[in-house]
Amino acid sequence: MATETINIVIEGATGRLGGNQHLRALLDIRREGGLPLRNGTRLVPEPLLLGRNADKLSALATAHGLAWSTDRNACLADAANSIYFDVSATAGRPERARAAIAAGKHVYLEKPIAGTLEDALALVRAAERAGVRHGVVQDKLFLPGLVKLGRVRDSGFLGKILSARLDFGWWIFDGELTSAQRSSWNYRKADGGGLVLDMFPHWRYIVDHLIGPIASVSCRVTTDVPQRRDERGERYRVDVEDNVAATFELAGGTLVQVTSSWATRVRRDDMLTIQVDGTLGSAVCGLHRCWVQSLATTPKPQWNIEAERREDFDDQWQEVPDVDAYRNSYRAGWELFLRHVAEGSPFPSPLLEGAKGIQLVDACYRSHAERRWVDLSPLAV
Repeated sequence: MATETINIVIEGATGRLGGNQHLRALLDIRREGGLPLRNGTRLVPEPLLLGRNADKLSALATAHGLAWSTDRNACLADAANSIYFDVSATAGRPERARAAIAAGKHVYLEKPIAGTLEDALALVRAAERAGVRHGVVQDKLFLPGLVKLGRVRDSGFLGKILSARLDFGWWIFDGELTSAQRSSWNYRKADGGGLVLDMFPHWRYIVDHLIGPIASVSCRVTTDVPQRRDERGERYRVDVEDNVAATFELAGGTLVQVTSSWATRVRRDDMLTIQVDGTLGSAVCGLHRCWVQSLATTPKPQWNIEAERREDFDDQWQEVPDVDAYRNSYRAGWELFLRHVAEGSPFPSPLLEGAKGIQLVDACYRSHAERRWVDLSPLAV
C-alpha cells in the first residue's frame, strides 16, 4: 500500500499535554502505518518538535526518532513542513499562529486560541484570507462519557431538555504541603492563566453541541487560594480566578448551571460530570461512563426529616453500555484534521469555533466586572 508523509511542526511537545496526548496520538498513527485515506494511500505523520529548551527537545526527539529545532522561523520557512500545531503556553499563541499562517502552513491550535475575542477573530480572518486549513482542538467531545450522552440525546430519550448542570474541578495543591499538579503559569494572568480562560472554551463547545447554543451568561469568579509556590519552590501571588460559578441561558431559555473550581474536593462520579434533565428522562455522564433514568423508572422519594434515608439514589440509574471501541480523544481530533488537510473533508471545529470559546470567556469576565447578564451575539468574520 502506498504511503505519503506529512510533516507537522509541534510547538510545545515537551509539555505534559503536548507529549502525553498529542504527540502520543500522532506516534500511534505512525506506528500503525499511517492513516488510511479514501484513495487507498496511508498518510504517515512525521512530527518535528519545536521549542526553547534544547535539552528537553533532544531527549524527547531521541526517544522517538524525531527531528527537533529551537528555530521557529526556520521551521516555518521550510516548504516541506505542511502543518503547524501549537500546544505551547497560552500566552503568545495568536502571534505564533499568525506567523505560521503567513508562512502558508495549515494551523491546528490548542484552546484557547487567543486571549481576546479581537485576536481570535483576527486569526480566523487571516487563515481564511491565506486559504489554509485551520482548526482548534475539541477533544472532550470524543470522550466516551460525552459520546454516550450525545447518543442518549439523539435517541430522543430525554424528551424536551429542561435544564442541565456541569460540575468540574478538584483540589490543586498550593505547593506548601504537597507539590502542585498544575504548572504555575496557570495562575498568572500575564502567562495566559485563569480558570475561565483555561476551561470555558471547553464548556462552550460541550454545551453548544450536546445541550444547545448558549445565548447569554451570568458569571462570578473568585480567587480562593491567593498564594502558591512555583516549580522552584518560591512563593508567588495568584492574580487570576480559581473558582467560578456561572449560569448559561440557551437560545430556547433552558438554563445550565456551571461550577468550576481548582479549590474543591471531589465527591461525585468524576472530576467532570454533566447532568441533563428532560421531560422523558435524565442522563448524567463523566469522562468515561454515562447513566440514565427514564420517566417510567423515576422513583418517588418522600421528603422526611424524621428518618434517615435508606435508599441508594445512585442505584436507581441504569448505565449506558459500551457499544463501540473508543479511540483516544486527541487522536480522534487529529485523524479528522489530517483528513481535512489531505482530502478536504469537513472539519467540525475550524478556528471560528475557537473564537466562540473566547467570546464566552470575554462575556464571563464582563459579567463578573459589571455584575449583570451578558448576551452572546452571532460572530461575524
